[in-house]
Amino acid sequence: MRSGHQGLHYVEAFLEMMSVERAASVNTLGAYQSDLLDFIAFISRKGASLVDFEPEHIRAYLAGLEAVGIAASTAARRLSSIRQICAFMLAEQIRDDNPAEVIDSPRQGRTLPKTLSEAQIGALLEAAREMTGTAKTQTARKKAMRLHCLLEILYATGLRVSELVGLPVSARGMEGQVLIVSGKGGRERLVPLTPAAQTAIEDYMDVAGIKRSGYLFPSRGRAGHLTRQRFAQELKTLAIRAGISSGGISPHVLRHAFATHLLNNGADLRAVQQMLGHADISTTQIYTHVLEERLRALVEAHHPLAKMN
Repeated sequence: MRSGHQGLHYVEAFLEMMSVERAASVNTLGAYQSDLLDFIAFISRKGASLVDFEPEHIRAYLAGLEAVGIAASTAARRLSSIRQICAFMLAEQIRDDNPAEVIDSPRQGRTLPKTLSEAQIGALLEAAREMTGTAKTQTARKKAMRLHCLLEILYATGLRVSELVGLPVSARGMEGQVLIVSGKGGRERLVPLTPAAQTAIEDYMDVAGIKRSGYLFPSRGRAGHLTRQRFAQELKTLAIRAGISSGGISPHVLRHAFATHLLNNGADLRAVQQMLGHADISTTQIYTHVLEERLRALVEAHHPLAKMN
């Protein structure tokens, strides 16, 4: 059992580095720990440890995951965790090689994120506007305007739901034309607002009496602002009102719709990466299917040889 305790020691050091230097979230650290402990258990059974395992151990581990039906996306995430700790051990001179650098990522299928059509987004926005007009009490009107405001901001910016519900009023910059968002790892990004979103914010703040400090969507709950769970519930109710299946509706689905519709209408992948707050372009590349479809349609419509059938 020479590898067990030693492996745990290196994992703890790695997690501490990820927390302190890269501001990794609790969920991210938990995922790293789970992945690495599973890999350590595997190589321990093969008589190896984190300081001496070989590329063949990684290949055998990935093959084992595939054999028991683990999804390629999950296997790719575990390989990413292994790569991260290998890079860490190399940098810390715990190892003098990186056995993960010669390993290819598991081939993943075309599993794409759920999204909504532009027509469905339009139906949601229209239903939200109708709610503000048909509200019978001031409280109901404030709640309806808040939901409309949330929806306009989310579709205009593609914010993560945690970023959205926790927005401070001070995030509004350039006379309300942009949002200054503090994302993962404390990284700030500037996200433009559509005119519709700007108007929705101003109208909501006026009716709801939102102060110029504090949260944009305040709540009496412990967090001090609207919770993402509550927003998700209200969004599902709105979907039913708009005639859309609530089973496929979530704030994250609207974030995907934002990115997909931008690319469909000619946006650059790098620009979408910046607005989504992805640290690595590879994360945004899940949307490359949109670019591929657009380019294929362009060639089929305009290339002379494409018309020769």
